[in-house]
Amino acid sequence: MKKILIIQNKRIGDVLISSVIANNFKKKYPTSIVHLMAYEFTHGVIQNNPNIDKIISINEKELKKFKNLIKTIKEVRKEKYDIIFDPYSKLQSRLICKFGGAIQTVGHKSRKKIGNLGYYTNPVGILKEKSHVCGKAIEDRIHLLQQVETLTDIDYEPKIFLTEKEKQFEVPEKYQDKKIVMLGILGSTPQKSMPYEYIATIVDYIAFNFNCYLLFNYAPNQKEEANKIYNMCQQKSNIILDIYAPSIRDFAVLMNKCTVLVSNEGGTVHIAKALNKPTFTIFSPYINKDDWSSFEDGKFHKSVHLLDFLPNAISELSYEQNKEIEKNPRELYLKLTPEMIISELKPFLGDYLK
Repeated sequence: MKKILIIQNKRIGDVLISSVIANNFKKKYPTSIVHLMAYEFTHGVIQNNPNIDKIISINEKELKKFKNLIKTIKEVRKEKYDIIFDPYSKLQSRLICKFGGAIQTVGHKSRKKIGNLGYYTNPVGILKEKSHVCGKAIEDRIHLLQQVETLTDIDYEPKIFLTEKEKQFEVPEKYQDKKIVMLGILGSTPQKSMPYEYIATIVDYIAFNFNCYLLFNYAPNQKEEANKIYNMCQQKSNIILDIYAPSIRDFAVLMNKCTVLVSNEGGTVHIAKALNKPTFTIFSPYINKDDWSSFEDGKFHKSVHLLDFLPNAISELSYEQNKEIEKNPRELYLKLTPEMIISELKPFLGDYLK
């Protein structure tokens, strides 16, 4: 009986897509034991997953403290894992792999020329480009698994496993007469968020042109920013303000009752896809669309990026300017106008809000 650990010490979308390692490993070895180590706030996307036997909770700030890292390594050693998979390859996870006592450790090579330094028995290079509709981020996870296992029937799709009680959840009766559009109005970071005035323009377009309710999604610490966007909107009558998902699990339950998701790129997009809901994604200019635009067919899952409309918008910048894009993408974001986005959003929503 094989026992494995998957370490994914990053954000919600990363944890969800890393669950494909668990799903495929368990598919090949049904009696195996699979543990997944992740930050506490991400657990909602992997709860109730039958392919994960145990979720190990870690705290980002605490894990960076040397004494806590040593304690975690000792706990990992006690588990006597056969294999540890490390998709994100941060310093803390690399050290857990190096000293965690597993027979095999699999993770990505450093992009810097410092060598493997013994972190992994199976160091793997990150794929240069995607070759599958699932997107490169998922392909990179499957590629890790393929270093130690021969897979013949790969399931590339992350899944959210709702309980029967969660599936029975209903929105208040007053909102059941129209379809609901979930709006991811803010990204997980300011750099992933569209200019507020552009978001308000898109919200007004949907409200004026489609007979539906609009439900704002945002993190608890983004309420003030969400209110700023709401106040910019001209058409407020169909915006739902009295339903809110306080946790990522609550969001998944609520998203399951919505018709579509329109959102800045981020973890909520991956959740909606895992629930088999249509998605329209707006990418920040600094994000590589090929890495994260999973399962897009232009109809059920569709996305827009500045380079779709202005292919040379970034390549024409100087090297120094390119390095600054992630820190402050607003100037480039402003070039991705609401008119551009709406030209693609209109036919997408037309298919699902008839």
